[in-house]
Amino acid sequence: MNPEVTSEPERVLNAVKAWKKQGLSVGLVPTMGFLHEGHASLIRRARLDNDRVAVSIFVNPKQFSPSEDLDSYPRDMEHDLEICRAEGVDLVFNPEPGQMYPDGFQTSVAVDKLASGLCGASRPGHFTGVCTVVSKLFNITRPDRAYFGRKDAQQLAVIKRMARDMNMDVEIVGCPTVREPDGLAKSSRNSYLDAEERKAALCLRNALLRAEETVARGTKDAAEIRAAALKALEAEPLARIDYVAVVDPDSLEDAQGEIGEKALVALAVFIGRTRLIDNTLI
Repeated sequence: MNPEVTSEPERVLNAVKAWKKQGLSVGLVPTMGFLHEGHASLIRRARLDNDRVAVSIFVNPKQFSPSEDLDSYPRDMEHDLEICRAEGVDLVFNPEPGQMYPDGFQTSVAVDKLASGLCGASRPGHFTGVCTVVSKLFNITRPDRAYFGRKDAQQLAVIKRMARDMNMDVEIVGCPTVREPDGLAKSSRNSYLDAEERKAALCLRNALLRAEETVARGTKDAAEIRAAALKALEAEPLARIDYVAVVDPDSLEDAQGEIGEKALVALAVFIGRTRLIDNTLI
């Protein structure tokens, strides 16, 4: 199946309006491109849930700081379209920055408290960029449902809060993290890793497994769970830790003392120059 491919917001909006007039439901998978099996799993879920599926492919400059990898972020539109065709996508929206942020653009959307810790602490302004672009994508594509991976747990929580707070008529669907056979979470940034760094990157998954094992042995103290994950990361010479946190999965506030019924262990680690994130719900 060949999807309709366009960079024009008005063309997307007109296509969606036509679908809605027919009573068809629409699922949106927002991406920054360089699609992999994780994205494909989101598309498959959207395909199951909806009559029509739209995929956005846009490397959003507003969620990168000047020191981050906007210019070098991996791009492969031909490969992305191959995946979209294989997965039965109906519409691909791949705008240019000037189409999303034309001259004079001066509006931003921010979620304050949820976006302030974890990745938000080390990437100031990142989630404002995410919320701004996602809100625009929702307005352009008018989806009934939008699909995000749970690997970006904070992003998922922030977008859910934004949609709820702003009365957006869209269901936010979180989907499981897709991993390589050895356990490394699928990420477009994995392509930055050389062979040695790729092997070292397994410390992220190992750290989460150590946290899970600690809880399985009966430990519920958040500090001990965090220490177990931290120890696994510190054993890898190529790892430079950004954060290791045990937080409430809804509020993202640090867990104090014993964890409750559930907790999120989240971490961000630099392997060489590449920043990777992962998490597990315990």
